[in-house]
Amino acid sequence: MYHPHYDSNIMEKRVPDVFNETKYPELRGAGDRIATWLYYLNDVKIGGATVFPVVNTRVPVIQGAAAFWYNLLPTGETDKRTLHAGCPVVIGSKWIGNKWIREAGQMFKRPCDLQP
Repeated sequence: MYHPHYDSNIMEKRVPDVFNETKYPELRGAGDRIATWLYYLNDVKIGGATVFPVVNTRVPVIQGAAAFWYNLLPTGETDKRTLHAGCPVVIGSKWIGNKWIREAGQMFKRPCDLQP
């Protein structure tokens, strides 16, 4: 189970004490999490879905399946539609992997826009 959250760390940037690049030097200059790729490593008998309550979407746990979404609007602000959570696993266990694609190096693949 994972409580509702956003993958972007824009709020951490606004509260410097929460996100300290000195503590995590490998993230220095990497930028925000522009997108998320979440993949399921196993099946779950009951429960464990990833839910997006704002857009009323549920992604069931199916081994080999994946979900992808952009965390930020073209303006760089958090896309509020990406609020998501992991539902409790009732029977079994849930193994996932994720890859966060960060802003650094993406300027030509996803250029800025002034419109959301």
